[in-house]
Amino acid sequence: MHFVRSSDSAGIREGKFAVLAAGALVWRVNGAGLEVLMIHRDRYDDWSWPKGKLDDGETMPECATREVFEEVGLDVELGIPLPAMTYQVGSGQKVVYYWAAKAPNTPAVPDGKETDAVRWVTPKVARSWITNPGDLEPLAALVAAHRDGLLETRPFVVVRHAKAKPRSNWTREEGKRPLAATGQRQALAVARLLGSWRPAKVASSPWTRCVQTVAPYLTERHLTVKLLGSVTEHAATRRPEKAQRTVAKLLDRRRSQALCTHRPVLPLVLAELRARMNGALTPFLPAEDPFLRPGAVIVVHQPVSGKGTLVSVEVYDAFED
Repeated sequence: MHFVRSSDSAGIREGKFAVLAAGALVWRVNGAGLEVLMIHRDRYDDWSWPKGKLDDGETMPECATREVFEEVGLDVELGIPLPAMTYQVGSGQKVVYYWAAKAPNTPAVPDGKETDAVRWVTPKVARSWITNPGDLEPLAALVAAHRDGLLETRPFVVVRHAKAKPRSNWTREEGKRPLAATGQRQALAVARLLGSWRPAKVASSPWTRCVQTVAPYLTERHLTVKLLGSVTEHAATRRPEKAQRTVAKLLDRRRSQALCTHRPVLPLVLAELRARMNGALTPFLPAEDPFLRPGAVIVVHQPVSGKGTLVSVEVYDAFED
């Protein structure tokens, strides 16, 4: 799956890698201030962050959350993306994509296979323990985000509905046109991808193809959907200012949420996102029609602190059979 993250350098975004991996810097704040979770691997006798190789059919965010769970038993939700790092292995260049992840209220437990010890440490201690110098860059980004009040965030996920049956083959009401078989499989992939951030609220155009796109995620998480008539194709064409206001109201709530809508509505959504971020982030947003392919998503993060601006952008292309 092709993807872009605002945290990665041009070299990472444009590079070709023999080995793909992902992980997370799990963090918490207590009486000692900011702490990060380090793991020790007996096989390599090193200290690092929970991470591992990508499985077949998996996306990078899914890999990151799975590896954290397998190695230290923590069921995390991803926060802001952190800089990826690369290093040489036997088969060539390896890249590891990292995210910040706030620790849940459960203890970290080493799996006894890959990981034989876990420790909560301050960033200062982490810098002295880390074995691979490349792992220092994501730590520095996490510490800077914490210092600036931008580490604890809420995801806002924009989903373009999955592939629908062709308009040319549909003679009934446009709003009832359902997903094609490929779209149904894409909807399952969307559910797996959303599971990495677990938006607690889901809003959608009431048209069938949008509702069907988020249905697997809603079922899995036992959630209901909020239907927004202003973000259908027809309504947004007639009253674009109302559609954009709807998106603005969702963002103003600064909560964990997803919105599923249509290609013609995406320019209005993107305009609202651009208005809430600095110029360094805007190039990471899609700029040309069709903006997203069916089943693709954009993830931005909003600081809980109320700092106002969005702090990161990630774009994930659609699942393909």
